[in-house]
Order: sequence, then structure tokens, then C-alpha cells
Amino acid sequence: MTSTDVRTEADDSGPSGYAAARLRLLTEGARSGPPRRAALAELTDDWLTGLFAAGAEAVRGVSLVAVGGYGRGELSPRSDLDLLLLHDGSDTGAVAALADRIWYPVWDLGLALDHSVRTPAEARKTAAEDLKVQLGLLDARHIAGDLGLTAGLRTAVLADWRNQAPKRLPELQELTAERAERQGELQYLLEPDLKEARGGLRDATILRAVAASWLADAPREGLDDARRRLLDVRDALHLATGRATDRLALQEQDQVAAELGLLDADTLLRQVYEAARVISYASDVTWREVGRVLRSRAVRPRLRAMLGGAKPPAERSPLAEGVVEQDGEVVLARAARPERDPVLPLRAAAAAAQAGLPLSLHAVRRLAATTRPLPTPWPAEAREQLVTLLGSGRPTIEVWEALEAEGLITRLLPDWERVRCRPQRNAVHIWTVDRHLIETAVRASEFTRRVHRPDLLLVAALLHDIGKGWPGDHSVAGEIIAKDVAARIGFDREDVAVLSTLVRHHLLLVDTATRRDLEDPATVRAVAEAVGSQGTLELLHALTEADALATGPAAWSSWRGSLVADLVKRVSAVLAGDDPEEPEAAAPTAEQERLAIEAVATGSPVLSLRAQTEPPALAEDQPSGDPEPLGVELLIAVPDQPGVLPAVSGVLAMHRLTVRTAELRALDLPDGVDGAVLLLNWRVAAEYGSLPQAARLRADLVRALDGSLDIAGRLAERDAAYPRRRGVVAPPARVSVHPTASRLATVIEVRAQDAPGLLFRIGRALEDASVRVRSAHVSTLGANAVDAFYVNGDNGAPLPAEEAASVARKLEETLRA
Repeated sequence: MTSTDVRTEADDSGPSGYAAARLRLLTEGARSGPPRRAALAELTDDWLTGLFAAGAEAVRGVSLVAVGGYGRGELSPRSDLDLLLLHDGSDTGAVAALADRIWYPVWDLGLALDHSVRTPAEARKTAAEDLKVQLGLLDARHIAGDLGLTAGLRTAVLADWRNQAPKRLPELQELTAERAERQGELQYLLEPDLKEARGGLRDATILRAVAASWLADAPREGLDDARRRLLDVRDALHLATGRATDRLALQEQDQVAAELGLLDADTLLRQVYEAARVISYASDVTWREVGRVLRSRAVRPRLRAMLGGAKPPAERSPLAEGVVEQDGEVVLARAARPERDPVLPLRAAAAAAQAGLPLSLHAVRRLAATTRPLPTPWPAEAREQLVTLLGSGRPTIEVWEALEAEGLITRLLPDWERVRCRPQRNAVHIWTVDRHLIETAVRASEFTRRVHRPDLLLVAALLHDIGKGWPGDHSVAGEIIAKDVAARIGFDREDVAVLSTLVRHHLLLVDTATRRDLEDPATVRAVAEAVGSQGTLELLHALTEADALATGPAAWSSWRGSLVADLVKRVSAVLAGDDPEEPEAAAPTAEQERLAIEAVATGSPVLSLRAQTEPPALAEDQPSGDPEPLGVELLIAVPDQPGVLPAVSGVLAMHRLTVRTAELRALDLPDGVDGAVLLLNWRVAAEYGSLPQAARLRADLVRALDGSLDIAGRLAERDAAYPRRRGVVAPPARVSVHPTASRLATVIEVRAQDAPGLLFRIGRALEDASVRVRSAHVSTLGANAVDAFYVNGDNGAPLPAEEAASVARKLEETLRA
């Protein structure tokens, strides 16, 4: 039966004919989706037009108007009919009688009806008082009667909306946020409300309203398709239940999936989540743009007055190489070349997350369109930027979602596609698999001070459930995937082994602690054999807690935590005998020995800068080129004297050089050469811009050592000139003493958020404590600094326990100040 046949049947038979035609249309297997919704709206239009014509023969200046979803021509099987009887006010009695002639037949058929009778002035007044009414009128569509009356109302309502948008849009945003708080996020709920949850149909309608204001527009790619998917699911839900419901309950999901021809309920939920994610991201971008426009409008008149009418320049503040901040967003620098810089997406994302700022839509789309793939294995900078992104705490989520919205995540990590939007049918889990993985990384960022290798902890958090996209035990499948991913992103063989162990056994501690007898030695030995080392145990303990906290409130408790801690203590005791002995100092290279001899001969520091490179792995269709710089190796030989560590680290901080790794140790000189020399072997990189010349670094280092360069004052002036941005709130620094780690020195370990001048502050604090740094082992893992200092007292012996604890306590207080 064609649409014309259906309409003719309705016209011939009156209300009963409409009911039969409606039933036939809804049960017709050949039509579904937008064609069926449009046909149902058209059928209903024809029926209501007949009712209107029969009752309006003697009435003038009146029209019947569809609003809301019906106004958009999107009638689901059990949708309300939103109708407005619009009149000019000349004959209210006749209009009331006409309303009865229309409303009662609708009610008689059992259809839900949302109706009103108003003049244009009354409609505009009500819209001004009620945002819901205003939004419905933006979709007003003429059905029957005086077309001019309807057109006049539409024009006036749109003009009112645009004129009042600066005031009404913030009100609408606040209501939207309150609704999201009540209803939750559609993309994560197991029983979502397709209309009211965040990312649902209501938000899609609001995006249309924002676009109609002309203040901002939503990113349109994929938005119409996402909205259509949700409408299709709601249609199937109405047909499956026979009720006007928007909540996709668990017991109906299989039937709805079958109605849509989908494999199962999980496939259904994944499609719903994907659609909701598109709408949620579009909403975030749109509301951010609304805020930017409104702020700009508020500030611009004052700035123009100050500048004599000239347009104020956009402020751009550098964040990283090729990345700047502008108007509260992270954008690409004008000189950025994504087509030549495959690390730029990760660098921009890490900079945005560290600054607590969103990535601009334009920047993400440009990166997605022009950036070439990373080589395999990844260069060291790419791996470090990924770790920095993962360790940035809560801001990581918004930045990650922006990358994912444009397909950059699955391009970087192809295995991510299998867990993306994957539901978890477990009452304990409150997130989809992919969001749970990011939440685990966010939680793990709070524990980076507890572990020696925060980079491995963060990457393990990202990958621990990656096997849930495959059949079988997800821990077993995940181990295989983790090995491949870790090698691809550039970890060495030992780190790959640790990561795969963490993924394979990420449930081991909590399962054993809560399900096995910890008094049984066999239980503890089995865990020790699986874990293998103290370092892996430390990482697994932190990962276990992060995983549980990211699962949901029911997954972790003080009781579970105490059981796991008890197990870790017992396993650690078993593994304690396997700790390696303190390594012997490596023999100096020829270059190191040459620098040391020159430093003794001149009595001043000598240094060399050498770029470190690694050959790029290029795709077949990419042009070959020179190896890209990995960083700069900085070798410094200094005659042994107090203050070397703070002097060197302070000079590097002044020149905006980031320390990636650093070693400081006393160097044994060849026979016949008198004197003592400290050797510093560091890898550094410029925060942005070019590297300083070696001669300039040496000159400043000489002045720092003789006390004529006020490093602390220079750094304080720079910090005052460039206030720190509000960004991620890092966990506080943690300083600990490891009395058994060395027989020759006291080992003081510092774990802190990496920041310019951090190593200078540590070095100065140790000097103030009157201890000598025998050697230092400094590493920066993403945004985390993990530094170990081997110190002696004036007598050259390890510090007494009380003195060591006092030094650690004062150092921690200094870093937390």
C-alpha cells in the first residue's frame, strides 16, 4: 500500500479510517526509519486537516500548527501530538468550538495530545516565560487554516529567539546540565532514557535551537545520522512495548534489537552509545563556542574603546612545540605543520590536558585530516607525550574524547576499535569498556608517586581490559594485545614483558585476596611466581586499586583494600631475596674521560651537546628524510665542588630546557691525573623553540657556580611574568628514604609532578641540608619526575636514620610549598 492509498483510506473513513491506516503503516514491514516517520506525520496531517476543515467553515483568522517533534515531521509510533490552535482573537467562542472538534477525536483514538489555543501575542508571551514552549515553537509547522498567521508567528518567534539568545542560551545550558545530572549520560547507561539522558534526543533538539540563534552551530558531521539512529531505536521500542516510553529497559533490548534487525542487545546498545557520543561531543563543542562568543561580545566593546576602535588582536600563548592557547582553547601554532610532524596530535593533546584546556574542534580536525601515521616503533617523544596525556588526571577525559570523535585514537591504537562503546553488563561497572580504561588511567595518575615506573602504570591502566573486545578470557587475550601495543609504541623488551604481565594478572591480587586463604604459603608463593619481581608487584598493587576505583563504588572498599595490602606485604617478603645487588659504576667513555681531564686542567666546567636521533620508520608512500631529533645529550664535567646539581639544573631551567633523564656521579680519573670530577650525563629537550648554544650554557654555568648568577631570582621573575595556568591538580610530591638500597650511601627518592625548575629546587634543598650528592638518577616519565639521590654526610658515610628522615621531610615540605 502506497502513501497515497493510506491517505485515501483515512480520508474516506474518518477517524476509524485513520486508525486503520495508521495501524497498517506501523505494521508494514517494508517501511521503517525516516520514511515511516514522515509517512505517519503526513497521514496525521491529512486527518487533522479534515477535522479542521469540517469545524472551521465559518471561522476566519485561525490555523492549526504542529510543534515540537511533530512539527519536525518525526512521529514515532507512540509519540504525542503537539498541536497549537492559533487564532487572531476575533472570535474566541468559535475558536473554542473548533478546538473541541479537533481535540476530542484525537483523545477518542487514545492518542496522547499536548495542545494549546493562543493568539500570536499569547504564544510569544508564553515562549518568553517558558523555554520548553519556545523550543517547541522553533519547529512550528503549518498544517491547516490561515497560512499567513502561521508564517507570521514563525517569523516573530525566530526573531525573538535570536534577539534574546544572549540571555536565554545560558539559561538553557544550565537547564541542560541539571537534566544531565538527573538522567545521567546516555552513552554509559545500561537502561538509558533515549530522550532525556545526556546525548539523547532532547540534546539533539537543543543543538538545532542553538543553531537557530545564529550565535553558534554544532559540528554537523555525523550528527543527523546519530539522531536518526536514536529515533529508529525509539520507534522499535514503541512497537515492541506498545507504550509511549523512552527508557530502553533491559528486558526489552533483545526484542528491540530484533525489530531493528540487529544481532543482539549488545550490538543495539553499542549503536545507541555511538550515537549518544556524537551528540554529547557536539553539545560540548557547541556550548563552548556559545560561551566564547558571549564572552567576546561582553569584552569587545571595552577593548575597542581602549584601542580606539581597532579590532583587538587574539592572544596566543605557547604551550608546546606547534601548540598554543587561544581564547581558552588549545589550537595549532601558525607555523605548525601536521603533515611533517606525526607526534603533533599527541603533543597537542598532552599540552591541552596538562593545561586543563579543551582541544579546539578546528585543531583536531586539521590533525585528523593532515597528520601522517606514526612510525613503528613510535619515537620516544610520542611515547612520552602519550604518558603525559594519560597522567594528566581528569582533563584527560575531555581531550581523549575530542581525539576519538575525529578517529585519531583508533588510528594511533587500532585495537581500541574493539572496545570502543562496548557495554559491560555487570552491575558493578558504571562505564563502557573504553571509558573504564580512561577512568582507570585517571585514577592511576593519582598513584604515580607510589611506583617507580609511573609510565608503565599509566599504559597498563589504558590496556588492562583491552582484551574485552575478543572472545575468551579477556586477561589472556589482553596479554597478547598488550605485548603488541607496547612494542609498537616503543617500549623495550623488559618493559613489554612487565606490561604484558600486568595486563595478564590485573585481577590476580583482588581475586586472590578475597577468594583464597592468605595463611596458606602456597597461595602467596603462587602470586609471587606470577608477578616475578618487586617492581611488578608495586605496579600491580597500584593498578589493582585504580582499576577497582574506576569500576564503580561497589568494586572497592577499605576491607578489600586491607586484604590486598596484606597479600602484597606477604608476596613482597617472598620476593625480597631476589632484589639485585647495587650495580657497579660503568667505566667512562673516551669522550667522558676527555671532558673530565679538560675540566681538571681548566678548573671550570666543560660541556658538549650532541643531538640524539633514531631512524624514522616510513610508510611506503611517505618520502624519506633525515632522522628526526630524539633529544639532546648534554655531557658536563665539573671539578667536584658544592652546588653542582642546583647550578646545572637551574641554568637549564632558565633556558627552558626540559630534563628527560639525568645522571650525576663522581668519575674516576686516569692514573697520573690529580683532582676530583663530577660527570653529568643528561638528555634534554627544548620546551619550544630552538636549543641554546653550548657556549651560552657554559658561560651561565660558570656564573652560577661562582655565585654571580641569581638563578632563584631569575626563575621567580619568569614565574611572576607568566602565571601558572589552571590545569590538572597533581598529587603532592612524595619523598622517601630507602635505607637498604645501598651500603655506601643513603638513597632519597623523590616522586613529583615534573615542572620547570623542579630539579633546581631539589638540588638547592639538598645543599641547604648540608648533604653531598654522591650520585643522582633522574628520569621524567610523562608528566612525572622519579628521581633518586644517593647522598652522604660530611664524613662520606650514609646518613643516620633520624637525619635521613629529617632531610626527606624538609625536602617534601619544600616541594609541597
